Amino acid sequence: MRIAFLLTRRVPDVPSAILLEVCRLLERRGHRVDGWIPEERLDRADTQQPDADLYVLKSHTELALSVAGLLHDRGAALLNSYPTCLAAQDKITAAGRLRAAGVPTAETWVTGDLRLVAPLLEDGPLIVKPHRGHRGAGVHLVRTAADLAALPVPSAPVVVQRYIRGPGEDLKVYVVADEVFAVRKPFAADSFSRPGRPVPVTSAVREAALRTRAAFGLDLFGVDVIESPDGPVIVDVNYFPGYKGVPNVAPRIAAVIGSHLTAAALVS
Repeated sequence: MRIAFLLTRRVPDVPSAILLEVCRLLERRGHRVDGWIPEERLDRADTQQPDADLYVLKSHTELALSVAGLLHDRGAALLNSYPTCLAAQDKITAAGRLRAAGVPTAETWVTGDLRLVAPLLEDGPLIVKPHRGHRGAGVHLVRTAADLAALPVPSAPVVVQRYIRGPGEDLKVYVVADEVFAVRKPFAADSFSRPGRPVPVTSAVREAALRTRAAFGLDLFGVDVIESPDGPVIVDVNYFPGYKGVPNVAPRIAAVIGSHLTAAALVS
């Protein structure tokens, strides 16, 4: 059976060791595995038809998400599914879905006019981010009205979250089906490209991650967690993250892909 990955340009531009191992495991099981970066192809949008048994969405770009939507409409099997990826990618939708599922989250607002945000600073600092951002791009910590005024006028909706003070390190939580893993790493603008160190998963973090899974229907995903004095707070959801720093994760990811391939074959 054929598995096709929708990929993104990596930073730095080297193959993911974990993804390469996943592909090797799937090929050993007799599957044909390939993939492409949508931005590097010219495809027909009006007549394109699926030609793989399973597509795996491993890119967070707008084009990749739109191509996934096109394939979804043509009846293709996708992992994660297009509707779940669309909901997770949109931080506005995600905020409402997380809160409705009882997942601890930061207070969140959405606007297209940052001038309306100033009164919120009376209760403390804020995080301002694009509603469909990724890898920390366009994220700003705003403490004062001057900070707010210095931000560029948004050309798209922005999400405003109450700033949650944490211990100074990122806690990245990764989920493979019902297994939950966590790594810690120092915060930096390029921390997404660095592996973290594995740490135990607390019961509160595990519960929040599994509630997130149930709320979205994701099987391969990650959440960014702030460890506040009152407990873990989920601030972002990412479908099919890099899993950097998670030991022996490739066989688990390959098993999930294999189970989705089997399910797709039963439906077709």
